[in-house]
Amino acid sequence: MNYHFSAYLYRLQYIQRWSLMRSTTPENVAQHSFQVALLAHMLCTIGNVHFARSLNADRAATMALFHDATEVFTGDIATPVKHNNPRLLASFRDMERIAAERLAAMVPPELRAVYAPLLQPQDSPPGSRDAGLLLYVKAADSLDAYLKCVWEVAAGNREFAAAKTQTGAKLRELALPEVDYFLVHLAPGFELSLDELSAGSGE
Repeated sequence: MNYHFSAYLYRLQYIQRWSLMRSTTPENVAQHSFQVALLAHMLCTIGNVHFARSLNADRAATMALFHDATEVFTGDIATPVKHNNPRLLASFRDMERIAAERLAAMVPPELRAVYAPLLQPQDSPPGSRDAGLLLYVKAADSLDAYLKCVWEVAAGNREFAAAKTQTGAKLRELALPEVDYFLVHLAPGFELSLDELSAGSGE
């Protein structure tokens, strides 16, 4: 029997993000998932090194790779649309759950116990390792959106100016020291050109 799980995940590259915005650089869900995985790993590592956490950075990165997998069926629904109305948001969450179940059914049965929880991490029992890491995956998701806004504004695209302010405020509301550390020490590079990055490499 053939199982189409991986073939569907590869199609995340065709799902475009920021559909309501004019971008200087298009971004798809596959790119975003990779970037969120990088950020989730970094946030957990920062937590372990600087704030005495005991976070599984590798697991967080894995969760991040799958965090938007259901969008291969639902598409990327813009945040202003999704969060504009509680009824719309509840309906979208139902869509996500149905899509996750459909994807999980495409995994070979002997592998399903590994991949099904990655598709629905919000269902992890409170206090479990995934429930604790989900906070960092969500922070990384918001951080990636913020960095996209920073990049676009730095390129002269005012379309993202308000989104940058709003997303930055959302990050501060998380009150995660790991995010604050990243914003102070790592985020400024996203406003630099390649020549500027090269001139200050390692600083």
